Amino acid sequence: MRLLVTGATGQLGYEVVREFAQLGNEVFAPTRQQMNLENPGEVASAIRSYEADWVINCAAYTQVDKAESEPGKAFTVNRDSPAALAKSVADYGGRLLQISTDFIFDGTKTAPYSEHDKANPLGVYGQSKLEGELAVLDALPGATVLRTAWVYGIHGNNFVKTMLRVAVAGKPLRVVNDQVGSPTWTTDIAAAILALVGKGETGVFNYTSAGETSWHGFATAILEQAAALGFEIKTELVEPIPTSEYPTPAARPAYSVLDTDKIKNCLDLSIPQWRDSLKNMLKELQTCADC
Repeated sequence: MRLLVTGATGQLGYEVVREFAQLGNEVFAPTRQQMNLENPGEVASAIRSYEADWVINCAAYTQVDKAESEPGKAFTVNRDSPAALAKSVADYGGRLLQISTDFIFDGTKTAPYSEHDKANPLGVYGQSKLEGELAVLDALPGATVLRTAWVYGIHGNNFVKTMLRVAVAGKPLRVVNDQVGSPTWTTDIAAAILALVGKGETGVFNYTSAGETSWHGFATAILEQAAALGFEIKTELVEPIPTSEYPTPAARPAYSVLDTDKIKNCLDLSIPQWRDSLKNMLKELQTCADC
């Protein structure tokens, strides 16, 4: 199978390329110079020239706070380029999987969000990702959209690596305890993508690790598990604080747990608990020379 993976140098794209390549698939991972998502016309041309069986769009503008002051760039990368991808894929009869986010929801629920719940983004990033979903499905009704949340992996920048860097340096940590979600490892997401592509599924799906926690609970677990594995953790405690004490340009959903029943039932998938995946990620990080 021929695949094209955008955002291949990012934390999720890296794992998707690895997951498909190790099974013998032909994977094209264009660089930003070969395909710049800030230029939708360039994206469309590159897609047509390759004509992959599947395009996996892992690229995105993910700087949630900066998006508030750069809405044009956020919408170009998260809406306009995915639309161009979908139109080009539709033209030659290929398939597309678009990655989306829990930030399309406002976080006012107290039970997990299903694929059918009404979206109501709180900021530019979430709105741009939602409009990206809609644009993709409009241009290519047979596309697949996979929503995920609180993503981390051994490559790229993410919350786990930030907490480790600060804790190894022995600096104090203050983390919000009133935002709840499901930390999700890129390796697990890549496996879910592989399964969706393998079955040729279409439509919207949620995928996150099982269980939920706050950012404070996540940070505490990172330090505890890292210390148990032999990381030189010097910060002993993580101070819990409310969101009001950590103001940011963009509002975050207070509760963004996603309901994963649809993908579990469709793929007969066993979804790992977030603490188990965190431990496995930390083990892999210990042996990674270029992470």
